[in-house]
Amino acid sequence: MIGSGQGEFPSAPHQTVTASHGSTVYVAGRDVTITHPPAPVPGMEAVREPARLLRVPDVPGSFVGRQAELARLDAAVTSSGGRGRIVLHGLGGSGKSTVAARFAELHAGRFAPRWWINADSPAAVEAGLARLAVALAPETAGLRLEQLVELAVHWLGSHDGWLLVLDNLTHLADASVLLDRVKNGTVLITSRTSGGWGGATTVAVGVLPRAKALRLLTRVVREHWPKPDLTDGKQLCAELGWLPLAIRQAGAYLGQTRTVPTAYLKLLAEFPARMFTATAENDTERTIARVWHVTLNRLTNTPLAGHLLRRLAWCAPDDIPRWLFTPGGEGGVPDPDVIDAFGRLAAYSMITLDAEAVRVHRLVQAVSRTPDDDPHRRAEDIADARDATTINLAGALHGHNPIDPATWPRFRTLLPHARALVDHATPESDTPATCQLINSVSQYLLDQGDPTTTIAYLTRATASLARLRGHTHHDTLMSRNNLARCHETAGDLKRAIELYEQVIADIERVSGPDHPAALTPRNNLAGAYLATGDFGRAIPLMEKTLADRERVLGPDHPETLTTRNNLAYAHQAAGDPRRAIPLLRSALADRERVLGSNHPETLTTRNNLAYAHQMAGELRHAIPQFEATVTATEQVLGNDHPDTLRNRNNLALAYQAAGDLDRALPLLRQNLADSERVLGSDHPTTINSRNSLGRACVAVDPGQAFTLVKTALADSERVLGPDHPNTLTIRGNLAGMLVSSGRPDLAVTVLSAVLKQHERVLGPDHPDTVTLRSNLDGLTRK
Repeated sequence: MIGSGQGEFPSAPHQTVTASHGSTVYVAGRDVTITHPPAPVPGMEAVREPARLLRVPDVPGSFVGRQAELARLDAAVTSSGGRGRIVLHGLGGSGKSTVAARFAELHAGRFAPRWWINADSPAAVEAGLARLAVALAPETAGLRLEQLVELAVHWLGSHDGWLLVLDNLTHLADASVLLDRVKNGTVLITSRTSGGWGGATTVAVGVLPRAKALRLLTRVVREHWPKPDLTDGKQLCAELGWLPLAIRQAGAYLGQTRTVPTAYLKLLAEFPARMFTATAENDTERTIARVWHVTLNRLTNTPLAGHLLRRLAWCAPDDIPRWLFTPGGEGGVPDPDVIDAFGRLAAYSMITLDAEAVRVHRLVQAVSRTPDDDPHRRAEDIADARDATTINLAGALHGHNPIDPATWPRFRTLLPHARALVDHATPESDTPATCQLINSVSQYLLDQGDPTTTIAYLTRATASLARLRGHTHHDTLMSRNNLARCHETAGDLKRAIELYEQVIADIERVSGPDHPAALTPRNNLAGAYLATGDFGRAIPLMEKTLADRERVLGPDHPETLTTRNNLAYAHQAAGDPRRAIPLLRSALADRERVLGSNHPETLTTRNNLAYAHQMAGELRHAIPQFEATVTATEQVLGNDHPDTLRNRNNLALAYQAAGDLDRALPLLRQNLADSERVLGSDHPTTINSRNSLGRACVAVDPGQAFTLVKTALADSERVLGPDHPNTLTIRGNLAGMLVSSGRPDLAVTVLSAVLKQHERVLGPDHPDTVTLRSNLDGLTRK
């Protein structure tokens, strides 16, 4: 019996039916599937390229320069017979891709096809090859990716005369599917990595020449702003390090927003993080911040690379010593992890490396030390890098005497990096190490004749130490004392005296009047009184300081001997050489006994004694003393030490005072040449040597004499300032030369101006002021 209701159908068997044209029909139950046979794979060696097959980015109309790079590319292609592998490498943003596109554009009749592949990953290379296969044989569009790649490689391997650009390739292995098999045609690679390219010809792409950079900025701006104001455009290009992408980015911003370069520079200084990512509309992918972010992403497996780059960001761009990053400093054993990280940064063109030093593009530095949301630029990481660099620089200068010429090579090497760090870091971020670094650099700069920078630096260090350690901390007080000494050296005696007096008052208030810490600023204050001609305060204070130092430190302590020497010199400056000479003899004997006859401070006292004899008119005693001092200084300190140069100058002036120009002039000429060679043309010692030679040769060659003294005056005004005592002295010498050359009217004009400056700067009662007034009165009465 058959029951009511609906029963279940049995499963239908699969059926296969061959249809017309070779199609196959698959039947499964109620489902029907029809498949078509694969398209026939063409023989790619027989496929000719379609007419004018081209896939290359347009070259911006603003393109400028790069003739040298294009010429090297052309030469490489020619020498390879059209079967070359050429790598354009450089920092991200240097314009490698644009150069490659320009080369393809210029050689349209030389290559067919010209095909461009984004090669930043193996997958991207395969995708680009697949597109090439379809462009060559459109009927292959339905094939699988691996088939298309195979067809493209086969076509390239069987044809010549083509140009394939692999843009932004990192490693040869990323394009091995092509490069391992295809040896003909021209492959032009652009990459941020500079090495690992086997036998390929490499062409470096650096920054633009200055004139071309400004032309690029002008063209980009005018695309949006036909008549722009590009005042300070060259300065903007310099700030951007002449890097093409940065210049394009800035130019587009200027043009769209109608912003002048001067304003952009201010924005860059005030809002760097924002400006590094600011660009024209629809161009947000091509900014320096984004380009370098991608590069650093590829270095994440070397974490030290990012840290080192952030540390390098606080140095000057060029000649950063590699030993700064070596444990133990110069002469230490390099850290292999640091070596590896430097190598990877160099490979990606983020730095330039040689055996001794590192160079970094200044804009890479600016971006690297600017905090942002970028994980490579976290604020705490940047601060850590700044502090680490500060500690390294401070430690590298610690214990090195800045007035010792043997240390000058180290100071000269590290000075640009110390200055860069201090200038880029804010005072609010200063640490004790920053203040230590500033103090070391300031002592060197002061001795090298740069009191202006020294004053600015020590003013900052003093304020930072007061914030960090308190206003009455020993380090703060000593920093203020050093600042006072800078003002004294710069000729601002009024400010120097104010600071010295404040330091002494603070020490005595906190620690009592007999505290040893007060002795040094008290000695310095007495010297400042002496410089103003205030002998009534200078000599009693020196006498008190000497007594205190003898009591607190002992009669033979070096600082006690220094004060004894200074007291003798004060009597000499006060016009009392008869009293100064016995004191200097006693001071010399003490220094010889305690320090030795050839100690530099002993030689200083011997020089002072010789000068006192000269001031007393006793040249028969002065000259032998000067000669002995010069000989000893040469033996102890060397022929090129600043003390040697100064002592030799004093000896020559003593010869001149004795009327012996035959010995004076050759010595002065040689001394000036040595000073220029050793210290530089702008060092105060060199300026004084030039002035001394001019004064000495006025009787034999007036024309040369006036040229030398005028040059010395101009240099002193520029380097030390118009009111510096050294400048006033040279200006007074010039007036004296005018008198001796028979030009009293002009001399009166010059002397009148010099007298007014002396009265204003040194005071009406200073000995030099009194002498000038007397000389002027004598001239006007004639």
